[in-house]
Amino acid sequence: MELSEQSVLLKIYIGEDDRADGHPLYEAIVLKAREHGLAGATVLRGPMGFGRSSRLHTAKILRLSEDLPVIIEIVDVATKIESFIEKVTQMTQSCLITVENVRVIRYGHRRPA
Repeated sequence: MELSEQSVLLKIYIGEDDRADGHPLYEAIVLKAREHGLAGATVLRGPMGFGRSSRLHTAKILRLSEDLPVIIEIVDVATKIESFIEKVTQMTQSCLITVENVRVIRYGHRRPA
């Protein structure tokens, strides 16, 4: 699969405890992205953060929080990302979704000379 140099980065900010049909929401979103044929997805777990409620979520020993911040990053062309955003909004109740233009330098393995 080729990926256009001018692509889009979709970021979805959720909580680690968020669920979809009994499974972690981040897992459901990544599997849906794969099913949708998107170029790639990565889940990043944050040690600390807060959102709209200003409630602090942290991994510090004295403030145990099991609902740590999670960011799902997905890269593909704008048309595919825009189409996928509709699916994400149907799967989520509370989240932050951002989109930014990115320049893809390399996608996949190095080609032999």
